[in-house]
Amino acid sequence: MDGKIVVNNIKKSFGSSKNTLPVVGGVSLTVADGEFVAIVGPSGCGKSTLMKIVAGFERPDEGSVTIDSAPLNGPSSKGIVISQHGSVFPWLTVQQNLMFGLNGNGHGDKAALADHYAAMVGLKGFENSYPHELSGGMLKRVEIARALVVKPEILYMDEPFSALDALMNLRMRTELLRILSEERHTVLLITHDVEEAIHLADRIMVLSARPAIIQATFEVSMPHPRKLSSPEAQALKDAILIELGL
Repeated sequence: MDGKIVVNNIKKSFGSSKNTLPVVGGVSLTVADGEFVAIVGPSGCGKSTLMKIVAGFERPDEGSVTIDSAPLNGPSSKGIVISQHGSVFPWLTVQQNLMFGLNGNGHGDKAALADHYAAMVGLKGFENSYPHELSGGMLKRVEIARALVVKPEILYMDEPFSALDALMNLRMRTELLRILSEERHTVLLITHDVEEAIHLADRIMVLSARPAIIQATFEVSMPHPRKLSSPEAQALKDAILIELGL
């Protein structure tokens, strides 16, 4: 099947031949151009390993990944990762962090472009602030802006909001949806948060326990903005939780 991202039966194990730990047990999926796909699964099931393989930072033992029909043999310039660990440089200001990835001469006024994306994520007025002067939620906004400023075709998001409190998590999800309504990106999200997946995604895939396989897929037909307390959202949440054994 054609798609922006095509994952074909990838498998991955770690350890020696005498003590092998199978982590990814044969995963196939296709993500269409502009689609938002969320992958949920139990803790330790191999979600982050799967993301590293799809983003090109880890090689599978078997299977393949293609981006726009081209084999993936390493990190692609078409995608960028936003992780749970954060990657803001503490010695650079917000503006300097956003300008960091703007290599070459094809970006025009880099400072103006950085300031545009700072404003887009609600950081107007903080362009000259350093990370230690910002809250945790503001730091996550810097990271998202730094990813978006290089105009990636694909956003790989690995538990991006897991370190935030519940209220800030919801605010950042809402902010992300607002940005995606203005700019087109293909998004692959790894999360353990079922409500986060329902709030954001067009399609949700549920991983099994390790070694991970996709055991169920759910289409999310509700239009944005979504009310997570609605009967449709609650029914979807219950169905996903059943797949997760809860």
